[in-house]
Amino acid sequence: MENLIEIKDMHKIYNPGENEVRALDGVDLSIDDKEFVAIIGQSGSGKSTLMNMLGCLDVPTSGSYYLHGQDVSQMLDDELSDIRNKEIGFIFQGFNLISNLTALENVELPLIYRGVGKKERTELAKVALEKVGLGNRMSHKPTEMSGGQQQRVAIARAIAQAPPIILADEPTGNLDSRSSEEIMGILKDLHEEGRTVILITHDNGIAARAKRVIRISDGRIIDDYMNDKETMAHADTNKNIAGSEMPKEVAVTMLANYDDEPAGDKEE
Repeated sequence: MENLIEIKDMHKIYNPGENEVRALDGVDLSIDDKEFVAIIGQSGSGKSTLMNMLGCLDVPTSGSYYLHGQDVSQMLDDELSDIRNKEIGFIFQGFNLISNLTALENVELPLIYRGVGKKERTELAKVALEKVGLGNRMSHKPTEMSGGQQQRVAIARAIAQAPPIILADEPTGNLDSRSSEEIMGILKDLHEEGRTVILITHDNGIAARAKRVIRISDGRIIDDYMNDKETMAHADTNKNIAGSEMPKEVAVTMLANYDDEPAGDKEE
């Protein structure tokens, strides 16, 4: 596989000085093209800061970030914006849909900002909504949809222009178990189509669905391992331990299809 991301000695320091906070503290990380990676950590671990770096939403205090061999860590805001538009499709926990726009219009919106013509962007939006199973919901507004359907609109928006990288920040955090399973299925399909999928989560069961798991704590990567096929095949026998903190030797046997407590609307 071709190397896609290379991070070297990355630091992100807030309030430098006596009361400084080291959100990232010397992170080294590489991600290959077409990988399916989960970055897992508890609140305050640094995973959200790392996501902002990977998504070119922020720049590090020091260190380097190479994307497709290009150092983006020193780029200006306009340059970072161009990288985001061309390379990355974002999926957020909160959906971030415009309430007075239809599903089709929500998916079209970022394409307008990218200068895509009316006919092309409408076609791209329709194809994306069909891909996530919402071909019959294009004219519905967010308030007329369940949480799972809203997240699928958000995924359609992220993939409409076929970015090579999908960056999903807690994409199942506001969903019930059935909707979570559907969203994870879509992410798996996108990976199998050839996209690089980077999943940010605090949930061991969700992380276990990825091919590779990177664990972060106190701004440092403390573990990095692959999930093998045998682990996934036998995951059902380990349901009782899926939601707890554990070392790698135990974590690699976690449940692949762990269901959280319902946290959102039921899928209709």
